[in-house]
Amino acid sequence: MTAADKETPRERYRAQLRAEIKERAWEQIAVAGAPGLSLNAIARQMGMSGPALYRYFAGRDELITELIRDAYRGLADTIRTAAASGADLAGLGHALRAWALADPQRYFLVYGTPVPGYHAPDDITAIASEIMDALLDAAQPTAGSATTATETARLESHLAEHREWASDHPASPAALRRALHFWTRLHGILSLELAGHFTGMGFDPAELYENELRNLT
Repeated sequence: MTAADKETPRERYRAQLRAEIKERAWEQIAVAGAPGLSLNAIARQMGMSGPALYRYFAGRDELITELIRDAYRGLADTIRTAAASGADLAGLGHALRAWALADPQRYFLVYGTPVPGYHAPDDITAIASEIMDALLDAAQPTAGSATTATETARLESHLAEHREWASDHPASPAALRRALHFWTRLHGILSLELAGHFTGMGFDPAELYENELRNLT
């Protein structure tokens, strides 16, 4: 017997309502962004009163937390699946872009402008760490590879002393540098592409992304 089979009708109904509320929230975010999210507006769309909807989500922050948790979980699962299938750093980059293009609103909710006054709970930070752990694993330098540039050595030395963002991952300074470059530079291109800033420039953003991946790997 599955967990779903053990649910009571009341529990199933509650789960269905919460799922519908989240779908309505994504529709709102697509139009007005996360700062414009309104539980009262969602309640009106669903033919409910505001107080009735608050029985399913205690407030805006709880709803945003659920949406961010779902988005991060989706990306973490995507990256983990790609890594388990043998994807290297470039393969993880392809998985990241495919996930972002499939649902830009989820991407912008977790990597776009922070929602004013909102602070994510610790469990979301833990999910984000899963993603970084996979990148750090893939960013380990291969046998025989070396970096000699003074600027590179300086950054690696700095990251070796300031590695809080990598949690407890035992990555080498070179892997820290590669993963950080990977994360920041690819997100820069993705954010510009998804926001439409390349529209009308006459080139294919996919080619720019691929070139950046080649430079990074």
